[in-house]
Amino acid sequence: MSERPGGRESERGPSGPAGGQERGATNERRDVAGKAAEATRFEPPVSPVAAPFWDATRERRLLLQWCAACQSPVWYPREVCPGCLGSTLEWRESQGRGVVYACTVEHKAQTRALEAPYVVALVDLEEGVRLLSNVVGCPPERVGVGDRVNVTWEPLSDGRNLPLFAPVS
Repeated sequence: MSERPGGRESERGPSGPAGGQERGATNERRDVAGKAAEATRFEPPVSPVAAPFWDATRERRLLLQWCAACQSPVWYPREVCPGCLGSTLEWRESQGRGVVYACTVEHKAQTRALEAPYVVALVDLEEGVRLLSNVVGCPPERVGVGDRVNVTWEPLSDGRNLPLFAPVS
């Protein structure tokens, strides 16, 4: 333990955490027997407010919240509209069409479940919201800002589907 200014102790050593991780952190998953388990894609948790979104993905439908008071789309799912603070939010189906606003190619996988290289992108949907996702279905170096994309789906282990995007043919 090293001392921070103000007398507080830190778990970091003088040059930061060993190996770039906080003490006790690991990227390795373990099964019940303590053996290293095969990593899978991170499966997002389902909060009560996002449950309708995730339930619709079981049918490969992309839902967005809309504020009934100001008629604005809301993304990510929440309990009140960030624009007008209205609490009358409804779910509407998105067409799943958009444009790549920004993207980067990850050349080193952040988990063992992803095979590098892959594209992380901000996608502007026609309905007016911006989602963070992956662009799949083409070589990563061919994805660029302004590319038109459509939603596609990756199955998750619990029957939900993860919305991803693929270039428009």
